[in-house]
Amino acid sequence: MDVNKHKSDDEKVELAEKIASQTRRVTKKYEDLESALFRIGRYFSSAIDRFLFNPKYGVLVSLLIAIMIYSVVNLSGENSIFKNTYSQVKIVEDMPIIVDYNSDKWEISGIPETCDVSLIGDSSTLAMQQSASNSTIVADLNSLSVGTHTVKLEPKNFFGELSVKAEPSVVTVTIKEKVTKNYSISYDYINTDKLNSVFALEEPVFDMTKVAVRASQDTLDSVAFIKALIDVEGQVKDFEQDAKLVAYDQNGRVVDADIKPETVKVSVKVTSPNKTVPIIVEPQGEIPNNMAIESILLDHNSLMVYAPQSVLSKIDRITVAFDASQLTKDQRLYRGINLPSGVNSLSVTNLNMEIKLGEMVSKTFDNIPLTYRNNVNKYTLSNSNLQTSYSVEVFGTQTNIDKIKPEDISLYIDMSKVVLGEQSIEILVDQKPELLIKFKPVKASIRINVIGETEVKEENGEEIDG
Repeated sequence: MDVNKHKSDDEKVELAEKIASQTRRVTKKYEDLESALFRIGRYFSSAIDRFLFNPKYGVLVSLLIAIMIYSVVNLSGENSIFKNTYSQVKIVEDMPIIVDYNSDKWEISGIPETCDVSLIGDSSTLAMQQSASNSTIVADLNSLSVGTHTVKLEPKNFFGELSVKAEPSVVTVTIKEKVTKNYSISYDYINTDKLNSVFALEEPVFDMTKVAVRASQDTLDSVAFIKALIDVEGQVKDFEQDAKLVAYDQNGRVVDADIKPETVKVSVKVTSPNKTVPIIVEPQGEIPNNMAIESILLDHNSLMVYAPQSVLSKIDRITVAFDASQLTKDQRLYRGINLPSGVNSLSVTNLNMEIKLGEMVSKTFDNIPLTYRNNVNKYTLSNSNLQTSYSVEVFGTQTNIDKIKPEDISLYIDMSKVVLGEQSIEILVDQKPELLIKFKPVKASIRINVIGETEVKEENGEEIDG
């Protein structure tokens, strides 16, 4: 046991000596390497010092240092010399095309109003171009004459460092020679919705009746009329203005043509013609429960109508209708008043009415004369036994029927649609809603024989002579 233990101790000592020896060799190599590197570093340091501080190489050293500093500064900024060497693209959309030609002599077509432009260059030049205001795309037609031509679009006043391309880059243009033709002037009032409705406009008076229109023959052939556009916004009295002249085709589309002069002086009288007429309430439909209207009390019995004189002459009343079939008792109603055709304004636009009902009764009126109307063809009748009067039944409250006289009843036949020969024709009666009475002919129709024209001049309401 002691021998084995001693042997083990000797092995440990031998191993330790080997490790120590190896460590000394490694340390020695590192020390040699460090010494060599130090000598090399000292050599290069000495060489650099001799180079940098030698007057012979001073200019070269300064140049190298300046280049290094400049490169570092520019690499860290937005305007780097390396960055500026890269091109960028900017698209300018809808740039107007300037057409250079003799507009007094030629009419042109085919050139679009705008084009898209591609700009290629460095960022600084593109930025400067963005602030430029005189850059244009031009179609130069000065060397061309009548006909169809292909024209290149030319960029003008762009920065020279930029590459500029228009899209489209070429266009097809048609050139026609202009001729002149005279046209009469018509007119349109514009902004009439901004004119107070109580006012009416009379026919305008122009200081000239014809104007010269200059365009190609094809364009002139499409012109149907020349209109002066008269602006009436806010006008309250007679006025004068220079109205713009516009050419239109038969469909009301604007025609591009030169009009000389471009405006015409016009005078317009502003009036306010009006007329006071009664308000008539017209019940429609049958009142249930055998009832009739006894009376209608209105908050306005008349109103003022504002309209041109030609319209006023045809208006003698304003009628307000309501559904009488919904009446079951005395009632108050509120109705709006519709604006008749051609009328500008009414002094009353809403109507309150108080309706009273009563029991309906009837009465027959005999021997009411039968007249004819609208004998536009001047026909004559052959019936020698044709009755000239008929009975009419009236319906209403007793109070209102007691007010009716035979002359309040108008019985007639309408001859506007009759033809030659025998035929049945309806007997008609004027309903007069203001009387609050309903009229009904006892005989609904009659037979007549139309044989030809008569020499008798028709008067509306003339009695029939059998």
